[in-house]
Amino acid sequence: MKFVFFHLMPYPYLPDDFDEKHPSPSLTFPNKFFDRELGNRLYHRYLDELEYAEKLGFDGIAVNEHHQSAYGLMPSPNLMAAALARRTERAQIMVLGNAIGVRGNPLRVAEEIAMLDHLSSGRVVSGFVRGIGWEYFAQSVNPTRSRDRFNEAHDLIIKAWTSDEPFQWVSPNYEYRYVNLWPRPVQEPHPPIYIPGAGSTETMQFVAEHGYTYMSVYAPTPLVRRWFDGHRQAVEELGMEHDPGKSAFSVPIYVAETDEKAHREGRQHIEWLFHRGLKQSFPQVYPPGYMSPGSMRGLLMSGMKPYTETSYEELLAGGYAVVGSPETVAARLSELQAQLGFGQLIGLFSIGDITAEEMNRSMELFASGVMPALRPLGVAGTVPAAS
Repeated sequence: MKFVFFHLMPYPYLPDDFDEKHPSPSLTFPNKFFDRELGNRLYHRYLDELEYAEKLGFDGIAVNEHHQSAYGLMPSPNLMAAALARRTERAQIMVLGNAIGVRGNPLRVAEEIAMLDHLSSGRVVSGFVRGIGWEYFAQSVNPTRSRDRFNEAHDLIIKAWTSDEPFQWVSPNYEYRYVNLWPRPVQEPHPPIYIPGAGSTETMQFVAEHGYTYMSVYAPTPLVRRWFDGHRQAVEELGMEHDPGKSAFSVPIYVAETDEKAHREGRQHIEWLFHRGLKQSFPQVYPPGYMSPGSMRGLLMSGMKPYTETSYEELLAGGYAVVGSPETVAARLSELQAQLGFGQLIGLFSIGDITAEEMNRSMELFASGVMPALRPLGVAGTVPAAS
């Protein structure tokens, strides 16, 4: 099992009347509520936490991209990765990922990731995401073009990384008369690529065809099982054997010395994440045309409740989050691994309004009491039993 410490870098200082007066922390939430001094402290605290994760033995430290939102303060994850590259030595630096569907200049992404690969001496992992629906509004990009823009940007970036001669690129969404990447990445043919998926059949097939890693988003266990099964099936239909290491399970985790203490402290932070941070309307996340009709139909038929309507107890029972003592967390994650068959665990430990002290204790207990128990799981050749 590979362990990744994932950070959203949230802004937890929401106003007392947020629940009543503000429909979402994203896109329309006024930036007058951003306190510059608090924000400055947060960035340095969050980078300290990512660096500490490497010292505790996490295999990867991960950042991601969000725009105009208190949910995540990283409009440029590559900047955060650059800050980490020279202050870490062993862990993979994982950008999960660049929202290439909303970027106007994907060639810049190729250049920045190549630079990061050199700064980190070949430790960069490059995630590509389409971006959440509201981020298309934030960047004035038509969400109906999301899939085409993502595919074209991906193809351009890969060709830029792997070509050793200048070339011209002209497609419906991007036009470059000269593509001649300096520098080229350290890793050959390019850094490893991760693609998050939320059930889109197109994404499952895309990831399988390219041999990338499929990464889940927060959802109930039966739905995540369906996604992982779809990815496994897509790989097998191509005549290849699925590697559990190419299935990455994302989940918020809170660990304390006892179950009682973990629930007493962790409930508030889990509820902040799902009831405040992820407080977004359906049209805000899935605007018309963002998903294909088939994928939208599958999403609507999944029966998944909005995050804001899912109680703390339901979140835990459904596998959206894991809370407890080291023994309880290890047992629950072992159970989920047996059901889902993942070989990578991408844990969100900096949850919502968690304090720095709670955060450090949680990750320390996880590293000392959970990692050793789970490390042997997720090896090649294991497939979860049919449910």
